[in-house]
Amino acid sequence: MPYAQGRTFYDADSHLMELSEWLPKYADPGIRERIRPLYLGGAGAKAAELIAQAKARAADRGATVKLEENVMTAKGWLALGAFDPAERSRALDLIGVDRQLVFPTFAFSQFLGGDAELLWGGTRALNRAIADFCSVDRRLIAVGSVPWGERTCAEAEAALDARCGAILVNSMPGAKSPTHPDFHPLWAMLQERGIPFMLHIGGGGRALRRAFNQNGLKPTTDWLGGGENVRSKDYMAIHQTPEQFLACMVLDGIFEKFPKLRGGVIEQGALYLPALLRRLDICQQSFRKTEPALNLPLKASDYLRRQVKFTPFPNEPVGWIIENSGPEMLLFSTDYPHPEGTKDPIGRFEATMGQVNEQAKERFYSRNFAEMMGDAA
Repeated sequence: MPYAQGRTFYDADSHLMELSEWLPKYADPGIRERIRPLYLGGAGAKAAELIAQAKARAADRGATVKLEENVMTAKGWLALGAFDPAERSRALDLIGVDRQLVFPTFAFSQFLGGDAELLWGGTRALNRAIADFCSVDRRLIAVGSVPWGERTCAEAEAALDARCGAILVNSMPGAKSPTHPDFHPLWAMLQERGIPFMLHIGGGGRALRRAFNQNGLKPTTDWLGGGENVRSKDYMAIHQTPEQFLACMVLDGIFEKFPKLRGGVIEQGALYLPALLRRLDICQQSFRKTEPALNLPLKASDYLRRQVKFTPFPNEPVGWIIENSGPEMLLFSTDYPHPEGTKDPIGRFEATMGQVNEQAKERFYSRNFAEMMGDAA
């Protein structure tokens, strides 16, 4: 019997757990030898041991059957289908989700940096790799990624041609705003092809200034040991860079110019959403006399309501967020196999949704995802 049952579930956030040898296989010959080893952050010290355990379990049918009996329990590399695509397909059966977006975890560490050739070559390799991982099962949707720069549009097109079903962009800009005319071809292409953009935790760098951790206290460890290494003060700032990104997309008229462009804000919470909607409208009203571009046909908040969806954290009051922002904006997610998603995300969400009607629940668990994905779903 699957973990999720009784309705249709579309999962807006999951990950694969990379192995060191995975990414180089997909790189062009001139780049392959330059791909760096995985940087595993807080998981580094135990990663080799965990990967060895996971490979041993995969070769042991009895151990695999035992894992399948409680698929949501194991996390990281130890989870079913963490890095094996055939196993991932089996995991979907047992979890009970009918669609699942798949993001990388650590692979960006193998090519990000100031070496432009490695950056763009690694980007193309990763998009090929994640598309291949997801090709085994139509329920899996590969999230390609592109950094900001001269080749953003070209690499996004290559990712779509490789069968990626969404494009992850950084919420922190490069030298130019994502709303600059140089990037209009990106938004136009995504709109035309019916492919959403994604923002994800980590894509804006550290929103918290490092000095705030120089506080004379004993250093803290990551909350759950997951891929994003979130601590208490990081949690308080996670939403700030996507807020800035989305505000600029609205106020600079991108959502007006590209009315069928859709996006998702993933694993950055949604508790701030009611305030963001109100703040956008106040901003538009307050500055429209001196900034004529703000004289848009719609209220600023209506662009987000129309075109962007958000995943709440399992510890956030989903019912309250729906009540104060509307039923059309939130997405269900498991964060599988990262521990941040918890062993029972449905139970966590349901605990705060006692007053949410069935239509709004249907939107949360599947319909909003389908709207976001459009033809890609």
